[in-house]
Amino acid sequence: MSSMTRPSTRAVVTAPPAAKAPRARKSRVDPLYYFFLFPSLAIFTLAVTLPAVLGFVYSFTNSVGFGDFQFIGFRNFIAVFQDDGILGSYGFTLAFSLVTVILVNIVAFLLALGLTSRVRFRAALRTVFVIPMVISGIVIAFVFQYLFSNSLPLLGQGLGIEVLSSSILANPDLAWVGIVFVTAWQSVPSAMLIYIAGLLTVPPEVYEASSIDGASPWHNLRHITLPLVAGYAVINTVLGFKNYLNAYDIIVGLTDGGPGVSTRSVAMAIFRGFEGGDYAYQMANAVIFFLISVAIALIQLRFTRSKGGIAA
Repeated sequence: MSSMTRPSTRAVVTAPPAAKAPRARKSRVDPLYYFFLFPSLAIFTLAVTLPAVLGFVYSFTNSVGFGDFQFIGFRNFIAVFQDDGILGSYGFTLAFSLVTVILVNIVAFLLALGLTSRVRFRAALRTVFVIPMVISGIVIAFVFQYLFSNSLPLLGQGLGIEVLSSSILANPDLAWVGIVFVTAWQSVPSAMLIYIAGLLTVPPEVYEASSIDGASPWHNLRHITLPLVAGYAVINTVLGFKNYLNAYDIIVGLTDGGPGVSTRSVAMAIFRGFEGGDYAYQMANAVIFFLISVAIALIQLRFTRSKGGIAA
């Protein structure tokens, strides 16, 4: 009997058709976003960007602020670097900013340590220390100008201290000390609040573990507290330099740039130049000052990032 060939019963398995990937939906921007963006952008452009661009253009002219003018190239910039008065204002501003930012950070950090420790009336003390921050700089300057010119000399004469027997604001060698003191007095509260915020973020468990290992308070401060609040020190340093480089109102109220021009800041030199008709010349000075300020900020950020102060 011949064998019959059976047909193959193996089923052919076919793969299901590949599912089509859903099309990415284009995200639609809420029109309310543009409603808030465009007015703010227009105001910023008209109030900040456009004047800055025009000022940069005028720095290459001989304009006095009105009327006709001619382009004179880099003459204003060359003249700035040859002006001893302008260079002196840069020297004073940079030295004043450096000394003040160091003093403010040290005092603010020490106060923050004290006000975050277990002391009585912490809330009340924080309120008292914050008061200078909410007072106008020019008001503070006039009050201290009276104290330096009247009260302090009387105290110096009574104690027989010759240096304090006359107003330090009238002394070309000591006037900067009064400016640094008053500026620091107003600036310490804001820096202190930033340090308090940083100290409150340090987990208490870290100090507990350190105390179990027998670490001293100095060890905790050096190896735990300071590294963990380094980023907040960066914030205070950058903000401090930015504010002190633009110092104006306190200097005007205390010394008005004197005696002579020994305490004249760059900002004061620029504004006084505008009043005297040196518009284009001082605009060139302002452009140079802006570039120096940006360079200092970039150097600070670069240095602190390399040291691990803030995240890159």
